[in-house]
Amino acid sequence: QVQLVESGGGLVQAGGSLRLSCAGSGRTFSTYVMGWFRQTPRLEREFVAAISWNGGGTLYADSVKGRFIISRDNAKNTVYLQMNSLKPEDTAVYYCAANLEVVTRIPYEYDYWGQGTQVTVSS
Repeated sequence: QVQLVESGGGLVQAGGSLRLSCAGSGRTFSTYVMGWFRQTPRLEREFVAAISWNGGGTLYADSVKGRFIISRDNAKNTVYLQMNSLKPEDTAVYYCAANLEVVTRIPYEYDYWGQGTQVTVSS
């Protein structure tokens, strides 16, 4: 089992950058596939990015490809989401998630979720 805590959200102007962090508990963090998702009141939870247990494989949503970068530091039990060239449509609550199986964009494939961090991009 792993517990996840996101941080780094906030208010930023369009074109700016933010880096989200997700700290995981437990000695087995390095064995988990990690993902980032986002959700707004009007939309279902949307896949953003995912990374394999060793960082060797990544997957991105088309909407963020070329702007966002997912990475991880297993020594620090942390996964990051570097968000550049932010747009107002990136405004959402961002969640990190973990699973032991596969790098996937499907939310129900993930077993553990953080509480979320709000990102607001002003125009």
